[in-house]
Amino acid sequence: MSHCAPESTATLPGAARIALVGSPNAGKTTLFNAMTGLRAKTGNYPGVTVARYEGRVDTSGGPLVLEDLPGTYSLDPISPDEHIVTEVLDGADDLAGVMVVVDATNLRRGLGLIAQIQQAGVPTTVVLTFLDELLRRGGNIDAQALARALGVNVVPVVAGDRRGVEALRGKLGETAAWPAPPVAPPVEPEESVAWARSILAAAHFRAPEPDSRTGRVDAVLLHPVWGTLVFFATMFAFFQTIFVVAAPFQGWIEQAFAWLGDVARAAIPVDWLAAFVADALLGGVGGVLVFLPQIALLFVLISLLEGTGYLSRAAYLMDKVMASAGLEGRAFVALLSSVACAIPGIMATRTLPSAKDRLATMMAAPLMTCSARLPVYVMLIGMLVPAEAGWGPVKAQGLIMFGLYLLGAVAAMTAAWVFKRFLGRSGTQLPFYMEMPSYRLPRLRTVAFSVIDACKAFLKKVTSIILLTTVVLWALLNLPLRGEAELTEAGVDPTDSVAVTAYTLDNSAAAWLGHAVSPVFEPLGFDWRVNVGVISSLAAREVFVSTMGLVASASDPENPAEALATMTHGSGPHEGEPVFTPPTIAALLIFFVFAMQCMSTLGVIRRETGTWWWPLIAFTYLGVAAWLMAFLAHSIVEVLL
Repeated sequence: MSHCAPESTATLPGAARIALVGSPNAGKTTLFNAMTGLRAKTGNYPGVTVARYEGRVDTSGGPLVLEDLPGTYSLDPISPDEHIVTEVLDGADDLAGVMVVVDATNLRRGLGLIAQIQQAGVPTTVVLTFLDELLRRGGNIDAQALARALGVNVVPVVAGDRRGVEALRGKLGETAAWPAPPVAPPVEPEESVAWARSILAAAHFRAPEPDSRTGRVDAVLLHPVWGTLVFFATMFAFFQTIFVVAAPFQGWIEQAFAWLGDVARAAIPVDWLAAFVADALLGGVGGVLVFLPQIALLFVLISLLEGTGYLSRAAYLMDKVMASAGLEGRAFVALLSSVACAIPGIMATRTLPSAKDRLATMMAAPLMTCSARLPVYVMLIGMLVPAEAGWGPVKAQGLIMFGLYLLGAVAAMTAAWVFKRFLGRSGTQLPFYMEMPSYRLPRLRTVAFSVIDACKAFLKKVTSIILLTTVVLWALLNLPLRGEAELTEAGVDPTDSVAVTAYTLDNSAAAWLGHAVSPVFEPLGFDWRVNVGVISSLAAREVFVSTMGLVASASDPENPAEALATMTHGSGPHEGEPVFTPPTIAALLIFFVFAMQCMSTLGVIRRETGTWWWPLIAFTYLGVAAWLMAFLAHSIVEVLL
């Protein structure tokens, strides 16, 4: 899975272009990263590379542009991402060559792709990966004999061995001298089969034995009953770990920003400026940064599950679940990617051959619980149940978090089912190929880069969208500054900081906005301050946390967490009652499960569909569903208590 990432890098004007083509899971993107020094997303299931990535490679013949194209099994496209490959190769006049990455353990199948590219007449070099895996499992291949049989360069590359990468870099500097087969492979199916057999025989190819270790583990993990139980147990442990392990780090960050806030108040003589620095800048940003440990741990666990090969098994298990919603296994890949961020998940729908399936999956993807919801969930769950609550090692907080993620997944499946019925069936279902890679130890470098990139994306969001929104909210909550005359006339003692803060908040522009939408959210138990947080979260879901932090810091700068937990309603029918009651917290949690609180996601849906009609449908149906489900949760908890 991937967080939000650019689709390509800037190209070099006039530089030669080499296309990198290969089937999913052949090691193509790993090779691209090694050659260019970039960090495009890799994975072990189809649907990860859904766009063209470009990077610079310095060779003896000068710099060139290497393009990592989407994974494909052939040049007969059935989905938008595979069309990208054929479009690039159809315009092969500006290509210096094509590197075809082939998994040595699946050479028989890879020959079909090699033949199609050779039929296009493009200078070709074949890159053989996973040779170590082939030999470990008793297989054999003669790379030099394969090169003679194909009439092209064949370069073996083994993961972690720089010699193969350097040899390949040398070949890239000699594209003009790449050999070509004297005769293109045959086109007719029967002749193509005979051609492939002759190539395999000439290369002394012996297929690897089935991996007995992988087979034994898969007998459990792919079992319809035991595999499903293991999957849910893994996810349950996943969320328990996020709460238990991240808690100490979260406390340290919270203490650090509280100390910085105290330093700012003591060092800045101007009261309003001190409040701005301490509450808006340090308090608002720190209130979100405190959840960085959970974000980091989330991506550590995802990367470990992906690196071992387990997520491919999860995708296989979910294929039947997808079928119950009228979708196929590729849709699970898109939905699984949305757990990190809905944006790459929506982009991954390009792997789906059916336009109707793509739309149904896009409409469902925002319901998968993304990492942006994590800070909101952690804050609200922490207010609902204490950290020590639970049954031995099983913590109640982790159990609730698991339930919220499960609810999001069920809601996504339901939404996909409804939209499939609304859009109609797709006709003939095309086959879905899912490779089961051998189990491997995750590469620590890959895990580290995944976590670093995720944390950098989170920090970038905190220091841009969230910071800007927090500053605007601080202004709406605190400006204009109240003079002594106005305070005295309103019956407020100017020397009483608590009374002044309360008066300022209640008469701010933010209060006006919060009260204006109260008729909509009052049935859910939301106070005007909560309303402001919900509205502000349209910029980014995490802004809800910083908004509540701003309000709490204004009420009690010394102990904002306590101020938030004990916040009470002002004037009105609920005056003096706590704002964050269990029914209200439950309603907020359920609201954020369903609501489309992310404008960036709407923008990506607009780009992928080419119209604002579908983003408008998504925003509307999710908003209505969020209100109805939150009202139901509020009512049920209220009755139970």
